[in-house]
Amino acid sequence: MTTPISSLSAKIDTFLRDSDAPTPFVVVDVDLVEERYVQLVEAIPAARVYYAVKANPALPILRRLVALGSAFDVASPAEIDRCLEAGANPNDISYGNTIKKRRDIAYAHSCGVRRYTVDVEAELDKVAVEAPGASVCVRLRHDCGGADWPLSRKFGAEAPDVVRVLALAGKAGLESGVSFHVGSQQRDLGAWDDTLEVVAEIVERARNQGANPSFVNLGGGFPGTYREAAPTIDAYGAAVRTALAKWFPLGLTEVMVEPGRYLVADAGVLRSEVVLVSRRSPADSERWIYLDCGKFHGLAETMDEAIRYRLRTPHDGQTSGPVVLAGPTCDSADVLYEKSAYELPLALAEGDMVDILSAGAYTTTYSSVGFNGFPPLQEHYV
Repeated sequence: MTTPISSLSAKIDTFLRDSDAPTPFVVVDVDLVEERYVQLVEAIPAARVYYAVKANPALPILRRLVALGSAFDVASPAEIDRCLEAGANPNDISYGNTIKKRRDIAYAHSCGVRRYTVDVEAELDKVAVEAPGASVCVRLRHDCGGADWPLSRKFGAEAPDVVRVLALAGKAGLESGVSFHVGSQQRDLGAWDDTLEVVAEIVERARNQGANPSFVNLGGGFPGTYREAAPTIDAYGAAVRTALAKWFPLGLTEVMVEPGRYLVADAGVLRSEVVLVSRRSPADSERWIYLDCGKFHGLAETMDEAIRYRLRTPHDGQTSGPVVLAGPTCDSADVLYEKSAYELPLALAEGDMVDILSAGAYTTTYSSVGFNGFPPLQEHYV
């Protein structure tokens, strides 16, 4: 559950040692983002990387990825603007949100964005009108089994509907392809093979109906480093390469991947201060540790205890005991871990710092703007 200082970025540890910045805050080593990008490209060389901007839209990260040749997956006009500010070519931006206002599609089109994801006919109609000549990616629903953070409830169509929408896109004269997402923090290496089998059948059926889907978007799902072990990126790369060769032996015009968590999670550490240590009754063996950072300050992915972060304290290695970890707000939902059997040192006390590791993804963007009057999570880049 705890990780020694030597396993983290030396630049981050120097920042944490020397900084007097008020907590809570996240510090991200941008060089580690570059390292992860290079590793992913080497693992799946046939795929073009479209960074999922929602994971962390900080300009230092976007500018570094632009310099490396990355493309970008965006969910809103604001993310389009942020990518363009960072120097991205609009042709390298994919509007991946399947729920878009007409005026937002029109705005994206005016900026030069060509690729749009849809999962229903009504959304395809909006794109055809507001972004004529667009490239359309039709999203297949995936059950996200094996993922810590599923994405199946809100997005995607069943295979027959994907075929139908692809056929309609072909009739509208739009370039088309198929996308799916196996769920964030996916630890099942077989997830891509199972889904690409379905995608290959969809592509064949769509071509029989006059469409010509030419690209596949494999989505994200590549992991950060949390409590539970996950395979290496080389293992993921081998699994994806094997599945592509098996189901698309003649190749595709383009293969896309949309990593977010994999590129930025392990590059960041969230520092939080212990506000209170208490027991709910004198007989309880379990201590409640209240931090100055909770679900409303960037740790929303602890909902249902789905993402289980590694923690580091000044007393690691000493005798520990069970804890409930909670945030500081006046909301009973602001409990991070109660059922996941976390233990922390008995010496942990008010004023101590707790470092939440691999917190570079989905923290700053999930932070509220001021719930209970607490300021948003601060961020630093080194």
